[in-house]
Amino acid sequence: QKQKTNNNSNSKSNNNSNKNTGGLRRLPVVKSPIELTNRARKNIRQIRPDPTLRNARNRARKHAAETLNCLSQSLCVPLRDAHRGYKHEWRHLHPFERVVADLTARSRQKKDGLTLWDVLNEMDEARKEVYLAGRDWTVRAKAADTAREAMEIMTEGTEVLVRLFDSLAKGPVEDIVELQKGLRSAPAVRLDTPAVVLVGAPNVGKSSIVRSISSATPEVNNYPFTTRGMTLGHVEVFWNHNSQDTASTATATAMMIPTEPNNKNKQKQKHKSGGGGRNNSNNNNNHISPPSSTSSSYAYSQLCQVMDSPGLLVRPDHERNEMEALTLAAMQHLPTAVMYVMDLSGGAGDKCSSVQDQLQLRRDMRRRFPRRPWIDVISKYDLGLVDGAMDAYLEIVREEQQLQQQHQEKDDGEGGGRIVMGPTKYLNLSILEGTGVEELRDEVLNMLGDVRIVLDAMAAVDRRSARPVDGPRV
Repeated sequence: QKQKTNNNSNSKSNNNSNKNTGGLRRLPVVKSPIELTNRARKNIRQIRPDPTLRNARNRARKHAAETLNCLSQSLCVPLRDAHRGYKHEWRHLHPFERVVADLTARSRQKKDGLTLWDVLNEMDEARKEVYLAGRDWTVRAKAADTAREAMEIMTEGTEVLVRLFDSLAKGPVEDIVELQKGLRSAPAVRLDTPAVVLVGAPNVGKSSIVRSISSATPEVNNYPFTTRGMTLGHVEVFWNHNSQDTASTATATAMMIPTEPNNKNKQKQKHKSGGGGRNNSNNNNNHISPPSSTSSSYAYSQLCQVMDSPGLLVRPDHERNEMEALTLAAMQHLPTAVMYVMDLSGGAGDKCSSVQDQLQLRRDMRRRFPRRPWIDVISKYDLGLVDGAMDAYLEIVREEQQLQQQHQEKDDGEGGGRIVMGPTKYLNLSILEGTGVEELRDEVLNMLGDVRIVLDAMAAVDRRSARPVDGPRV
């Protein structure tokens, strides 16, 4: 019975830890080399001669040996714990965080050619050398012929061990300290919260869209790779409730942008039903009051995530940079719907974001993630479209629909089981003129509801099995 209780407790702990991706912040904190040596010197100053030993030589031998052993332990134990801690926590990272950590290390690798595990192993080898040297000096102190010699060995050994630590461990420890700053500052993403990730080539207007439909205010400039990381915005979604609804069938009925500090006048909301109405599409500053918190028509509200991702290029995965890999990791491992953003005006850049490349990227990404709730957004619609661009896009959609129909017919004959693409919607959007903004909020609301259903179903299965799950299969 006690073992069963412990297992249930561990399961609950694991489930709670899997609600967020904050595992990178649980990685061991490694102090800087100067902090480690200063702490070690402070520790050895606490070592005092044993007054119970009347023989001066034996008293000095013991004092010197304990001092050198304390110094060695003070220098080595933090490195040992860091090495073990990284290995342990790495195995328990969420798959998305493991990718983030690998990408951070890869970026560091480009500077000096060393991977994270190279640096950790180098640090551990330095620890072993310092430990062996400390053991040798401790043995010498115990074998000193006189009290004076024991004190001289203690003084010399102390300086030798500190210099050895600086020469062997200082470099890798500094590398780990610098790396952990990036790892521990990575934003935590809630794994039990629906999200929409914006995907597309560089400079197609993703940042402007995120700013218009969520609380995020990313930098918006007219050059490629504007978004240098995964910028998270939030929208508050109100879930419908009635006597026939269950947690897995509740539907999203309203969405609003939560008020940010120093931005209290930018609160926006979109109702799909119940008197919400439609705003003037040419005026994005029209607001709707949030639904009453006491209204019985809403079961609860939830902050859902809108993720602005770095731009993707048409190229093989092994040629992608860290920012592109981050985008793919978010699509693969996080509970997200996908908003694929295209600029078909021809102004996104011929080299990296041509219309042809954007359409090819769209085809590749949709095939790669066929199960995700999906909408295509043609941004900057006020700038017009390149001749033939819309026809080329619609041809891609028709090909997908035909392929889906063929698969469905084949599955009907074989008993099913094939993974096919969901329905594809597209929307013409102009943030400048307000065209399509309200319709886009409708679609974001729909997709968040689709992801919520999957997450609730996963949570129900997880409660029955009492096992945590690594990632969604949306």
